[in-house]
Amino acid sequence: MRLTQRLLLLRQAAPQRCKVEVAALNKVVSDQADGLRCLMAQHSGMHAAQVIALVGSSPRVGVTSVALNLAAALVQQGKEVLLLDEQSGAQSATAMSAADAAGSWSEVVVGGVPLSVAASRMACGALLLRVSKDDSTAAAVEVRSVFQGQVILIDASLDENGALSPLAAQADDVVVVLQPQAASITAAYTCIKQLHYAHALQRLRIMVNLAAGMPEAQRVLSNLIATGSRYLGLALESAGCVAADPYLVRAQGLKLSVVEAFQTSVAAVDFRRMAAQLLQWPRIVATPVATKVAATVRAH
Repeated sequence: MRLTQRLLLLRQAAPQRCKVEVAALNKVVSDQADGLRCLMAQHSGMHAAQVIALVGSSPRVGVTSVALNLAAALVQQGKEVLLLDEQSGAQSATAMSAADAAGSWSEVVVGGVPLSVAASRMACGALLLRVSKDDSTAAAVEVRSVFQGQVILIDASLDENGALSPLAAQADDVVVVLQPQAASITAAYTCIKQLHYAHALQRLRIMVNLAAGMPEAQRVLSNLIATGSRYLGLALESAGCVAADPYLVRAQGLKLSVVEAFQTSVAAVDFRRMAAQLLQWPRIVATPVATKVAATVRAH
């Protein structure tokens, strides 16, 4: 009788024990899946976007062309890219690209329009969004909270004092673009000095566009780096250089980047090299500019 009772109890307990074991196994599998998702997120670049502000040292140095070509090169390297266009007129990224003008930054952050609806998708695959420099409220919004991709490029427009907009001031790196002519080099130094004093920047990057050759570009970069260190106490670092290439003009006529239109051209190779190096730049948790902008926004 006791044996029979014992067998009956075992039969009754078995289903309950199985349920407990299955539940425990399911939890282990769930925890492992969550851990795997976190690991994949860390290695797939699912973190705050890298923000780069591109600044023209003077008009017609080709900063918008640089922005468009870098965006295309970064997309080719598998990155989701947003290009914010602070410029206006026929030489803006919006006008120079084949993308149809859609919404604006203000409509996204103030009007609640989804970024996927407001932004235009350029031929290269990057997103393009216009920014009105008159809308200071929208410009002061944290840019990384809006875009979940890997890189945000800002074709930045400076104010009358040579200062960045609140949006561009959030950048991890500010790149001043110049050409290797005396007037452009002088303008670049003035631009660097204004940015330094406007935002207390301790580090800037400089890029030479449309260089006749690598030795010339390196000489310009070396002279500016030495001058910035000596007279401003400012760390200037090279962001690279792009060769003068007739295919750049031909690509612009097609409303394409040279990276898309003529992939084996000298300029396209230079842009892809720059894009790869850009992704390796060290990230800073909070730049002096971004910290001051955030404090100003909180105060208001």
